[in-house]
Amino acid sequence: MRPGPEDSAAWMAHLAEGNAKQARKRVAADVLFRDDAGRFLLVNPTYKPGWDLPGGMAEANEAPDVAAVRELREELGLAVVIRGLLVVDWVAPHGPWDDQVAFIFDGGVLDSEVATALRPRDAELSEVRFVSAQDAGELLRPRIAGRFAAAVKVLAGGRPAYLRNGQLTATSPGNRA
Repeated sequence: MRPGPEDSAAWMAHLAEGNAKQARKRVAADVLFRDDAGRFLLVNPTYKPGWDLPGGMAEANEAPDVAAVRELREELGLAVVIRGLLVVDWVAPHGPWDDQVAFIFDGGVLDSEVATALRPRDAELSEVRFVSAQDAGELLRPRIAGRFAAAVKVLAGGRPAYLRNGQLTATSPGNRA
């Protein structure tokens, strides 16, 4: 027999058992920054091939926006204010990895002095670069390139988009007529 809320200790144990059986999701949180010329900031990670958007993985029980702010502080020395959500992307299991939920937030336009002074602040990044949207699409891995393209579309006046594996879905506001 399942305990009820009136037996608080047994009820909490029951809920904890259910929680332990629930799926856990990895969470990635990136931020889209622009410079005064309208170019986008990319970073070159040392721990995986190809260019990426600035940000990183959330720690256990860390909100995605908080994770993005923490990662930017650690990797680039940036103290930022997140301006809003651009994209949520569900990424299917791949290689050794389970599925994940990836967010892209709007970081706005960086002051020219801040943009010029950007340098990697830890061993996880080897380089930072501002590039055109077209160049970013060519430098980023395909799934991230799709996520980036959707985020750029939202910046141009769309609503936040929901993607699956970097592609718009029928449930994405940006994909409806």
